Amino acid sequence: MTNKKKILFLLPYQFDEIAGQRFRCEHFYPLLREKEYQFEIRAFYDAEMHRIMYKPGHALKKGFKVLSGFIRRIGHTFKSLKYDYVFIYRELTPIGPPFFEWVISKVFRKKIIFDFDDALWLPDENESAFKSLVKCKWKIKYLIKWSSVVSCGNPYLAEYAARFNVNVTVLPTVVNTRDSHFPRKLEKSEVPVIGWTGSHSTLIYLDQMYHTLEKLRETKEFNFKVICNKKPPVDYPWLVYKEWTKDTEIEDLSEIDIGIMPLAETMWSEGKCGFKIIQYLALEIPAVASPVGINQNLIKNGENGYLCSTQDEWMNRLGELLDDPEKRKKMGIAGRKEIIESYSVACASPIFLSLFE
Repeated sequence: MTNKKKILFLLPYQFDEIAGQRFRCEHFYPLLREKEYQFEIRAFYDAEMHRIMYKPGHALKKGFKVLSGFIRRIGHTFKSLKYDYVFIYRELTPIGPPFFEWVISKVFRKKIIFDFDDALWLPDENESAFKSLVKCKWKIKYLIKWSSVVSCGNPYLAEYAARFNVNVTVLPTVVNTRDSHFPRKLEKSEVPVIGWTGSHSTLIYLDQMYHTLEKLRETKEFNFKVICNKKPPVDYPWLVYKEWTKDTEIEDLSEIDIGIMPLAETMWSEGKCGFKIIQYLALEIPAVASPVGINQNLIKNGENGYLCSTQDEWMNRLGELLDDPEKRKKMGIAGRKEIIESYSVACASPIFLSLFE
């Protein structure tokens, strides 16, 4: 009888609640079942916390939820004794030092697989110094040191991790091109749609685009669709806001003709994994993006999209694609081919399994 591997996944949120977990580890669960691995999933937050976290108010309830999460983590830490591997996505607690990670690694001597997809050692670009201090950003290097294997979303993150651990693997954020991220045959609007998708924390990257789009609108007809869990702070007649939901995400994206991903040239942006672009291209939507970090690997300039640095470049490239539906179609097909070959669940599955060898 073979001794099947046993894995404990310690994640921030409940199953299927946030994109990061879904596309970094959750869509590999069927693969683990196929291999007959035993695994269990435990979250810091309960389902209600995810619903109220970014809503104003509820301070007392939020504080109680965080305290409850710490209490749960005590049980999760002892539960790790029954497992061969402990898979940690980002961190075990949203604030405070890495106490539970230290116990699992140094006291219980368990093999930790540490997976991260942002430059977590840096303050968020819209984060106060106090908030960064409470989060104990310094703990990331220790999580890396204490891990048996470190899984990083892009080469920039891997380069940082390699300073503290020799066992570093690049596992790109990938999509399921067979079951979810495939082109839909929808009736497109006569007016072309430029689109953007992202969480509320990344809305700041659109600040640099509004004036450009407003100027482009003087000579080109288009609508700008924003898919997000928070409404943008601007209002234009040609801006269409669609609240992000998991159930309508793919359909909403499929209505876009051109996807954009502007970024600021910062160290935090370098840590981004280009997931917006991956989603656009998987759905045969050409992408236009800032030449920052992984964007430069994902976009083959002129083949599946364009990289733009200046306002003139953005206006020219977007205008070119708005005027040429055939070019959009050709670039979209090329983009999906690249995603299937390099950023799909199928091609990343061997990498994911190798984390547990």
